[in-house]
Amino acid sequence: MSISLRRLTLKDIDRAAVVLRTSFDGRFPWLAGLHAPAEDCSYFSDQVFPACEVWGAVDDDIIGIIAFRAGWIDHLYVLPGDQGQGVGSALLAVAQNASATLQLWTFQSNAGARRFYEGRGFIAVEQTDGSGNEEHEPDVRYRWDRSAHQHSASE
Repeated sequence: MSISLRRLTLKDIDRAAVVLRTSFDGRFPWLAGLHAPAEDCSYFSDQVFPACEVWGAVDDDIIGIIAFRAGWIDHLYVLPGDQGQGVGSALLAVAQNASATLQLWTFQSNAGARRFYEGRGFIAVEQTDGSGNEEHEPDVRYRWDRSAHQHSASE
């Protein structure tokens, strides 16, 4: 697979929303249909793009996205058929290169995401019962610190 990374623009909203919904619904089928496609597009145009840098991994089309802002990753999604091929790692590296520290939330039940982040130096620092998120799913907050990661890598 040969992918390129590029910063997404407002013209990419529809495809970014498809990547989010396809990935989310594939991982959490019991939450599928939480939002209609038009709601996802509005969410991206009204909230995500104004607040975040949004990058995409592009093969023939956008197959993965990351949205990040100062100190936080808000979204990282890769289409199910393209996972496990380095797409998520490449997108994550964009945010890591732009930030000295990063935090993010993921569901406690998302074992694949947890392994992915932990394998890239993120440490779980908080768990909740899910009462504070829209899906009411228990979640976990992860933190990554470049200096701690570089220090441990040099030992």
